[in-house]
This record gives sequence, C-alpha cells and structure tokens, in this order.
Amino acid sequence: MSPRRVAVVGAGPAGFFTTAAVLAEDPDARVDLIDGLPTPYGLVRYGVAPDHQKIKRVVAAYKRTAASERVRYLGNVLVGADPSVADLLACYDQVVLCVGTPLARDLGIPGESLPGSHAATHFVGWYNGHPDHQGHAFDLSTERAVVVGMGNVAIDVARVLLKGAKLEPTDVARSALEALRHCAVREVVLLGRRGAPQAAFTPTELAELAALEGVDVVVDPAQVELSDEAEGWVQAHADKQTRRNLELLRELATTPPTGGKRLVLALQRSPLAVLGKERVEGVEVAVNRVDYTEDWPCPVDTGARERIDAGLVFRAVGYRGAPLPGVPFDAQRGVFPNEQGRVMGADGPVPRLYVAGWAKRGPQGVIGTNRADAKETALAMAADRDSLPAVERPGLQRPDAVEWKDWERLDAHEVAEGAERGRVREKLLTVEAMLDLLS
Repeated sequence: MSPRRVAVVGAGPAGFFTTAAVLAEDPDARVDLIDGLPTPYGLVRYGVAPDHQKIKRVVAAYKRTAASERVRYLGNVLVGADPSVADLLACYDQVVLCVGTPLARDLGIPGESLPGSHAATHFVGWYNGHPDHQGHAFDLSTERAVVVGMGNVAIDVARVLLKGAKLEPTDVARSALEALRHCAVREVVLLGRRGAPQAAFTPTELAELAALEGVDVVVDPAQVELSDEAEGWVQAHADKQTRRNLELLRELATTPPTGGKRLVLALQRSPLAVLGKERVEGVEVAVNRVDYTEDWPCPVDTGARERIDAGLVFRAVGYRGAPLPGVPFDAQRGVFPNEQGRVMGADGPVPRLYVAGWAKRGPQGVIGTNRADAKETALAMAADRDSLPAVERPGLQRPDAVEWKDWERLDAHEVAEGAERGRVREKLLTVEAMLDLLS
C-alpha cells in the first residue's frame, strides 16, 4: 500500500501541530503543508505582538517539523478557488483545514463604520506586517483611543499605541513604526462589559501593562470593591488566575498617578454607539451591573449612560472563520462543523475532510492549546485510514509554489536586514516583494 498523502491547509500553529501529529501517528505518512502566503507560521508571525519575541520562539519546533523528509511546504498557494478543497481531495488521501478564524466580529452598533473606527485585527495585521493589511491607514493624531474588549488582542493594541517608537528594536513593520513614532495617543480606554472578577486578561498581561514605563494604569477603586454577591461568586468559582487579577487590580486602584500616559480600565461598560459626523468623535457607553444569579455572571444595563470622547475606536471582540466553497460551514459560530475533527455535513462526516485549530473550535486558547486539538484530529484521521479508497493520490503539483528552502532565503534576508538596523528583523511587507527577492 502506498504511503498516505495528507494535505494540511494553513501553516500556522494548528497546521504545524497537526503535521507533527500525523507524522507521529503514521511513520509512512507524507504531508504537504500548504499556505496562502509565501511565509509560514501564521499568527506567530502576524498575530503575536512584536514586543513578545519570547512567544515567537515556538517556531524552533515548527522548523524541526518542516525539516522532515516526509514534509513538503507549498507557500503562496491560496486554497479556495484554485485549488479548491475538492481539487485537494482529488490529490490527497486526507485534507485538514487549519485556516483559522481570519474575520473580525462586529459590534453591531451605530457609527461603527465611521472613519477612525477599526477592527483590531486590521491594526494587528498592519503593525505586524501582514501583506493583506498594508493598505489600511490609521490616523494616530488623536490623544485618546477606545479599545472595546479586554482580551489579549485588546491589550496588545493598547500596549502598541502607548509604546510607540519604543518598539523599534522588534520586528514591527517599518511602515507602522514610522507612524507610531508620531503617535499622539496619550490615553487608551479599555472597555469591558463585566466586572473585575470576569476580566479576560491574565495576571501576566496585567502585570506587563502595570510595568510600562511612563504609563499609569488607572482603575476606579469602586470597580474593585465587590458586592457580597460578587465576593460569593469569587469564593465559589474563581480560579487562581482570577484571584491574582483581583489582587493586581486592587493594587493599581491605590497606586498614585505619575502624570504620564494613561491606560484606563473601564469595567462594566458596554458600547452603544460610536459617535461622530464625518469621523469618530467618541463612544456612548451603557453602565452595567453584573447579575450573579445565572450560571455565568451576566452584564445588565442599568440605564445610565456615559460619553467617552475619543478620535479612535478599535473593536477587539473576537474572530470568526470564513467559509470555503463546497465545505459545510456553521455561519453562527464561524467554524467548520465537526466531530473530533471530522468535518460534518448534512448526511454525516464529509469523507476524508478534517479540521483543526480555531477553524475547528473557535478562537479560544493560546498557541499551545492547538497541540492537543491537533492530536485529536490526527487520531481521527488514523482511525479512518483503513477505510480510505485504494487510489494513488499524486499530491498537488504547483511549480510556482514557494518551497521551504525559498522561505529560508526570505527569513535570512529579513534577519540580516534587521541586524543592520539593530532590529530583530525587517519584514518584507508585500507578496510581490517576497517573490521579487526569490526571482
């Protein structure tokens, strides 16, 4: 029997973990790792903040996977129309979609489309040098920005705005760095719907904010004085992370200001409208109370309203996946419906089609969460191995694809260019520039 040929679509964390898991489960398997960009690593390259270089060291493990003689990298091959998923199924025994959740969720409020109102994912892609986001423009001449959300993306956005030119030694995109040199933002307001015990950030992220040089993290003491109901919920349900968050928030609430830049944590606030006529001028917010009678504390509008004047708004309220032609898709959840990684259609599992990563479970967890997720999918694929049709699959033939050796040339070029300027790397910002270098 010929070796099993597998296509893994998407060369981000989920794609590399899935590739490694397939290789571990089947010593004869051959994997083609396909990505729409010439560059691998997905969110590690284009999502992790430039001042979090330690997190990016995970690519050392990915390089070892890519070095296997049983792995072939095919970059600059965008799966969708040419080739389609159906085309891949004709070329491979099994196909795994590791395409993530690239679309930003909207707030669904008036004024959201005004100039100056942006999806955080566009800003993140812009400052991280993603080719698809280099056409975005961000007017950073305002003194106050509002970021809706308190997860890691929201905190990254706030930190980048407040750090500005201090990011120069990192791999932040050169064009973004030049804009951030002149960033006028002096205050960033983070809006969170619920209370202090439900804050989405981690103690590590909060401590990093508190340690920012020249930045005061402002917490209203009233927002960390918990009611009896809230204290009861904390005692019954809070984990170590939540308790540490509360300790840090209480410390920040009593820390005297230094008069520098400000990062304001506005808890129990929900955006109702982005205000302005021709561009963003502010945000109207509802003041919430937290109802602790439900299984999970729920924000309830008190009827009180506040206006926050601002010239920039970033929505960081999550991601959703994008459908692929001919593939079942759950539009409500923004994922590919599946059972243990097997893509499910109306009549059951779609033969030989699988999913892993955020496209499988939604945008949850950290990079390492994808390891167990990938293994589950790989186990399902291994269990289905004996039922595969006895057909010789040729694999995708794309002479114009970027190979791993080509990526290594790009990588070496970026690192060398960065070293000349005292930076981690100098990213190439367009696909055209990457392909020109390789020509």
